[in-house]
Amino acid sequence: MKLKKMLLMIIGCIGVGLGALGVVLPILPTVPFLLLAAFCFARSSERLNNWFIGTNLYKNNLESYVKGKGMTRKTKIKIMVTVTVLMMIGFIMMDQVLVGRIVLACVWVFHILYFMFGVKTIKTGQESMQI
Repeated sequence: MKLKKMLLMIIGCIGVGLGALGVVLPILPTVPFLLLAAFCFARSSERLNNWFIGTNLYKNNLESYVKGKGMTRKTKIKIMVTVTVLMMIGFIMMDQVLVGRIVLACVWVFHILYFMFGVKTIKTGQESMQI
């Protein structure tokens, strides 16, 4: 059991690091890595989880989404653009793998539909008032 918790803590720390890099680097997605970190910390260490949910990185990118309120339009667009660019690279590299291209195209379409219709869009000022 300790090995599992240690592995989750390590993955969570990697997620925080990559999420922090994603704030600065436009090609790297922020939110998925922070969600991974939140998931890992919640299951491994109460102390790390409390630290993580107290950081500005969490509050600015995930808090409203985790509380079920949604995401700002800017955050949604940033996620959709990043995933589109990364999937486009994979799509181009799979020029000889038709099945891979079809799977990537389907995943991309469902990703876009989810963020457009499945995640509520909140106004920038609204997220701080509701929290």
